[in-house]
Amino acid sequence: MIDTAALLATLRRAPVVPVLIVEKLEHAVPLGTALVNGGLPALEVTLRTPVALDVVRAMADIPGGVVGAGTILDPAQAREAVAAGAKFLVSPGATPAILDAALELGVPLLPGVATASEAMAARERGFKVLKFFPAGPAGGPTYLKALASPLGDVVFCPTGGVSPENARDYLKLPNVVCVGGSWVAPADAVAAGDWARVEALAREAAAIRG
Repeated sequence: MIDTAALLATLRRAPVVPVLIVEKLEHAVPLGTALVNGGLPALEVTLRTPVALDVVRAMADIPGGVVGAGTILDPAQAREAVAAGAKFLVSPGATPAILDAALELGVPLLPGVATASEAMAARERGFKVLKFFPAGPAGGPTYLKALASPLGDVVFCPTGGVSPENARDYLKLPNVVCVGGSWVAPADAVAAGDWARVEALAREAAAIRG
């Protein structure tokens, strides 16, 4: 069964979900803590580094945070992420295998779609909270606005090409619940351990409204 309410509750806690690529395990807790303290409690750890699953485990214990795992490409990764403590999953696409795995695991999934047909296919399986990816190349706010009327019961989290400059353009749309972005955790700030800068960027992002 798809727990849409749980996923929406997580995504609605802030207008921006940080999309995180963490190279060093020792960065996990201070990075996550800075983001949560800055007002961004939903943390998407992408499974793109060797330590990603350990980062999920570490961030799962951060007070006030809700850790999820992104870049889920297959059912095996989904199971590993859930075992590591991920409370939600994010995938760049919406293959039948990924959707089946999420239903089997009972963990909220934000499956990626880039077209109306892909959104309809996910909707037919019961998924009505979707990741619009890659948002910029796929048509941006103009495309999403066009989907609002025909797909009136579907909402999106645009990710990919979202920035402080265009986040409001997405967030003002009636079918956008939040946006995903990596700008709140710049690689240079993370590498330098500049958690004050990360927290400041999180506070700015948390204040963005459509």
